[in-house]
Amino acid sequence: MFDNRDSIDFGREPIGKLFRRMFLPTLVSMVSMVVLNITDGAFVGHGAGSDALAAVNIAAPLFMIMAGIGLAFGIGSNVAASIHQAKGNNKAADINLTQGILASTTIGLLLGILIYTHQEEVCWLFGCSERLLPQACSYVKWMAVLMPFNLFGMTAMFMVRLDGSPRFAMAVNCGMALSNIILDYILIYPMQMGLEGAAIATCISFSAGNIPVLYYLLFKSRQVHFHWIKVSRTSIRLTARNLAYQLRIGASALLGEAALAAVIIVGNYVFIHYLGEDGVAAFSVGCYCLPIAFMMGNAIVQSIQPIISYAHGAGNTTRLQQSSRLAIRTALLSGIAGMLLLCLFADQISRTFIDTESAAYPLCCEGLPWFSIAFLFVAVNMTMIGIMQSTEKAIRAAVFTILRGFVLSLSCFVLLPMWLGDVGLWLALPLAEGTTAALMSAIDN
Repeated sequence: MFDNRDSIDFGREPIGKLFRRMFLPTLVSMVSMVVLNITDGAFVGHGAGSDALAAVNIAAPLFMIMAGIGLAFGIGSNVAASIHQAKGNNKAADINLTQGILASTTIGLLLGILIYTHQEEVCWLFGCSERLLPQACSYVKWMAVLMPFNLFGMTAMFMVRLDGSPRFAMAVNCGMALSNIILDYILIYPMQMGLEGAAIATCISFSAGNIPVLYYLLFKSRQVHFHWIKVSRTSIRLTARNLAYQLRIGASALLGEAALAAVIIVGNYVFIHYLGEDGVAAFSVGCYCLPIAFMMGNAIVQSIQPIISYAHGAGNTTRLQQSSRLAIRTALLSGIAGMLLLCLFADQISRTFIDTESAAYPLCCEGLPWFSIAFLFVAVNMTMIGIMQSTEKAIRAAVFTILRGFVLSLSCFVLLPMWLGDVGLWLALPLAEGTTAALMSAIDN
């Protein structure tokens, strides 16, 4: 497996062929995570009940926080490394990658300790009710334990792909997903551990997935390597400068995930206000499905990013434009497919997560077709913002991310239910995503 690596030339290989070689393994990795997400939700919903499903949605912002930090340093360090490689400075590329991994892992450790010691406060902050609090806390504490391991793995995966081994990254992700599904079943059903069993399964699987990644980077990587970071005043100053640059580039990814976390938190508050705990359970099904669109967008961005950044660093405008158009077309097609899937099979999807006798079931069946409209725009918006990141347009990417995730989404969640009733709850995210896509398209044209 370690020797089955791709020889990738980001500067001269045809764009279409290069994108496919990066995208297909990355897409399979993301699909494995989607399958895991859906299976995990089905096990929790049927094995532990609709309250457990709602409790997972209370804890869901923690996944967004982890993803945001991992993507910020992963994208930021990879953009910096790709540009340095295009200029022939491989040592600087390795230093940036090492600094990004160390920073994200350290932040994950500190944040994990903080969350573990303040479980109840975190759950209340995320919109929890008294009824859901015990199960939500049992889930949150294990996510806090997972945080440093997950952040290391997320950031390191970018380094593996930049080394020309997207198929190895795919194999690791698929292995983590499969082991998580098996442990989910064992811990939830035969061992009767309920929601906490699902959390433990995730913690074990994702932590163990770091072992082959670390082994690869230490002993098998060809083009990128860990670089010893000196502890001196000059070195610390240069590290701070590099990390600030990485965060500036990756800030929109962090803001995007933070905005999604804010949307889920506000959604929990609003749904529980209008529809009670059953409403949160129904909303959680939409939140379980939403990663399909986000993971597709992430797959496109992670695959096209080194190609675009390399072309940007080399000053090759033609390759940059060709790559950008290909990524946006792929995102649009995936968005259409996701919208149709969620709209046409809303009943079957609802049954997958929620027992048909539950009060949450009809709420979910009625809401998912409206919610599906968001899928048309999510991957496109993520791709357009990812292109801005990859070409060092950090401020523009951050502005659109804030507009999309905080200003528009939160405003729609507050206002639309007042105007449209329960339907407005489900249309908040679609309207925010559609408005953002229209604004970005208008400005780029």
